[in-house]
Amino acid sequence: MDAVRASSAWVASLSSHVTLVDSGIEKVVESIQNSIPKVEWDFEGIHYFDEGPLTVQYLFVLDALNFCFWPDKDLSYDHLASGLKEALQNDKSVFDADRLQKYTGPELRKLLKWPRPLPLEDERVRLLHEVGLELERNFDGKASNLVDSCGKSAVELVTLVTRHFPGFRDHSVYKGHQVFLYKRAQIFAADLWGAFKGKAYGEFNDIGEITIFADYIVPAVLRQLGVLKYSSSLAGTIETNGEISSGSEEEVELRACTICAVEKMREQILKKFGKQVLSVELDLWLWSIGVQCPSLQHHRTLSIYY
Repeated sequence: MDAVRASSAWVASLSSHVTLVDSGIEKVVESIQNSIPKVEWDFEGIHYFDEGPLTVQYLFVLDALNFCFWPDKDLSYDHLASGLKEALQNDKSVFDADRLQKYTGPELRKLLKWPRPLPLEDERVRLLHEVGLELERNFDGKASNLVDSCGKSAVELVTLVTRHFPGFRDHSVYKGHQVFLYKRAQIFAADLWGAFKGKAYGEFNDIGEITIFADYIVPAVLRQLGVLKYSSSLAGTIETNGEISSGSEEEVELRACTICAVEKMREQILKKFGKQVLSVELDLWLWSIGVQCPSLQHHRTLSIYY
């Protein structure tokens, strides 16, 4: 995670399309000085949870598919999470490693009860196959064995996930240098921590090392809060629903500056109020603001990473 923080800060120092606004950061920090509004992980029961290994398998499949909902205006994270939950409740073997390797696009749609092709459907199917194959090859088919291998370290879990599963290797090149973001790998660790309330499969001795999960909702919220400022050209593209290419300078700056801004928020909260706040907690709060604001305009990038 040091690489995520360092490379994001480096992008922010050179960014020309996205700017961190110190006064905006200070204003947000002042507004939450008493406490961050508590957001429960389960979001009103949309996730599967049985206190055991099957929950881990569910969460890993969920986070393998947790990206790019916006091209279908009716599709959301809630549809994915609750659809997978219902599929698992109906058939406890639905996410077995051998079955994950065989799903087709129409079969995935049927699992989710979705009436039309999913955004980036071929990529979603490819990632299901990858997860099934690698779990079978290295972890006896079980995501719980992957988690057991990390020694209660969220950082080690992210390392293992990105080492064994290429679809989770979320990094870009910016001005000739590699930038590490790792949204979905980190959110898997955070989902485990949230679901198991920091115990059992969710017990990590370094959960504070996890950064925010750089997606398309949180930067839009930070802009709304006055923490991020966009160039006129970038703002125009977003406000007219134009697409921004994956790996472009604008896209990398949006995500890296989001990470950097929240790190600065954490630092200021600690400095001013002596409180240690997790990036996971800040992310849940900011993301919940975004999903409750349907008119929020976010950047649009076709990507498997968020």
